[in-house]
Amino acid sequence: MTDKIIENNQVEIMGKIASQFTFSHQVFGEGFYMVDVLVKRLSDSEDRIPVMISERLVDVNEDYEGEYIHVMGQFRSYNRHEEKKNRLVLSVFAREVEFVEDDDENMKSNAIFLDGYICKPPVYRKTPLGREIADLLIAVNRPYGKSDYIPCICWGRNARYASAFQVGGHVLIWGRIQSREYVKKISEEETQKRTAYEISVSKLEYAD
Repeated sequence: MTDKIIENNQVEIMGKIASQFTFSHQVFGEGFYMVDVLVKRLSDSEDRIPVMISERLVDVNEDYEGEYIHVMGQFRSYNRHEEKKNRLVLSVFAREVEFVEDDDENMKSNAIFLDGYICKPPVYRKTPLGREIADLLIAVNRPYGKSDYIPCICWGRNARYASAFQVGGHVLIWGRIQSREYVKKISEEETQKRTAYEISVSKLEYAD
């Protein structure tokens, strides 16, 4: 049962470690730490992806900044309460990690597969230049009755196709994790730069 559930959320990334390890939380005495990984896009820009790693997988006291790492795991979400409302926080939960050479082309640098369910109506729109976009929020089941809620963005023909999906619909999604910076208005005088994460969808299927 657990293996089947793990199969419905698969991530593989390879990139350069771009931060120190910072403590996140502890479960039954096992510490989990966050680290940022810079993953190259084909366009030569980069996505900065947060990765959660157990202290059992890597020595979190070492400085690995600048080294390349290959991570396999799942894309996880949790709600963090701030400013009187919940904020969806996303990261890659590492199940396997290995340090690699920068030029190892046999490994996928950024790939994700999700098998989940539409949990709010798709938002379809067009950019000023006429490009079609559809935003989806996918619920992916996890063991012990939990779910991860993962925002996805579709383009062009995929966006048109996804715009007709119904809430509760079962979908399969292939794509990549992307990061996007935006400015959050805190008050009239104060703004804050933040990073949002979503799945850029390359292929999707309606499963039911």
